Amino acid sequence: MEVDKKKYITSDELKKHDKKGDLWISIQGKVYNVSDWGKDHPGGEVVLLNLAGQDVTDAFIAYHPGTAWKHLDQFFTGYYLEDFKVSEVSKDYRRLVSEFVKMGLFEKKEHVALFTLTSVAIMFSLVVYGVVGCTSIWAHLASGMLLGLLWMQSTYVGHDSGHYEVMSSPGYNKLAQIICGNCLTGISIAWWKWTHNAHHIACNSLDYDPDLQHIPVFAVSSRLFGSIKSYFYDRQLKFDALSRFLISYQHITFYPVLCFARLNLYLQTFLLLFSTRRNVPDRLYNIMGILVFWTWFPLLLSCLPSWSERLMYVLACFVVCSIQHLQFCLNHFAANVYVGPPSGNDWFEKQTAGTLDISCSKWMDWFFGGLQFQLEHHLFPRLPRAQLRKVSPLVIDLCKKHNLPYRSLTFVEANLWTLKTLRTAALQAREITNSSPQNLLWEAFNTHG
Repeated sequence: MEVDKKKYITSDELKKHDKKGDLWISIQGKVYNVSDWGKDHPGGEVVLLNLAGQDVTDAFIAYHPGTAWKHLDQFFTGYYLEDFKVSEVSKDYRRLVSEFVKMGLFEKKEHVALFTLTSVAIMFSLVVYGVVGCTSIWAHLASGMLLGLLWMQSTYVGHDSGHYEVMSSPGYNKLAQIICGNCLTGISIAWWKWTHNAHHIACNSLDYDPDLQHIPVFAVSSRLFGSIKSYFYDRQLKFDALSRFLISYQHITFYPVLCFARLNLYLQTFLLLFSTRRNVPDRLYNIMGILVFWTWFPLLLSCLPSWSERLMYVLACFVVCSIQHLQFCLNHFAANVYVGPPSGNDWFEKQTAGTLDISCSKWMDWFFGGLQFQLEHHLFPRLPRAQLRKVSPLVIDLCKKHNLPYRSLTFVEANLWTLKTLRTAALQAREITNSSPQNLLWEAFNTHG
């Protein structure tokens, strides 16, 4: 009799509540109204809007610890989803998460953060000594290269702390984020959370995933040539004459552009932190952290004897750290893409389709920060990086069982796949006929005979 008293709505009725101010979701068949919660959601409002009007059980399980379930009751509408179904893939995925919880894997961090932070502190000391305490240009070059490696390792700690607590308390965890992100690298942790959470939820969606929206410089698919709308940035990704020219040579400019990718990240950080349109969590702390970076880094450069050495130093930092930017591209550029919002009903399938792993020896895990296990990280974002290699065989088995792709490439193979993807799109861009007057620079580079 108790079942008969339940109120039900259909999936089609749920889909009507898919916008800001009228945002409903379903978790385990129960319908919740999170319209007013979006602005306070720790993961940002964008991820809720991307999955609005759907059942989001798998995404909720992936991102939230068991303690989060008790907070859902305050949003319960009293409705249940009438046609709620769970696919066999989702059943196995949830069973795997449950097993990991029982094994305590989400709590076994194995002091990775401590070791990494210690190495970062040692590297920072050597970086300063290499500039202040040495006069050799080779010592200065080594210091710059070491600073690039420091930025990589510090970013990994910032990344980890954004997905789970690497410190003993939330307060210390936030402090680690600000120090490792803002103070040491000059890139805001607030900016990272804003874009990174959206990337995870909408993995490899051309119009919802910001990590694939690099027009006019890069395009991984010809579908971006239609000037599609970015629902993340809320603007058109215009494929104009300049875009066509740059993308036509993207497989050639790919590595040089990555060497200067940090300049864009610095710009994006400032645009977000000083934006009046967006609600930025901990805005003041983030700005203070950025000011710390833009104090010590210019001071360090000023200790070098000449402008030529300062330029060399900055280039050394950027080139070494570009390996990390490259890694992020290798994990997704050559994987499957799609157009449209993410679907909560195929969480596991979308993650397997949109990611590539990089195979490497165990002793190289520190260098890649665990992100070489990209699929494992996307499926279990709260899982400490020390556990990713251990769960990889289980993920492989699950992919085989459901005939889903599990792609693990060597570093060289991943580069070749990425370059092939970029070259394919580049050639397609060249073939496009444009009725508007051609860009003169384009014509100059493409005149034959």
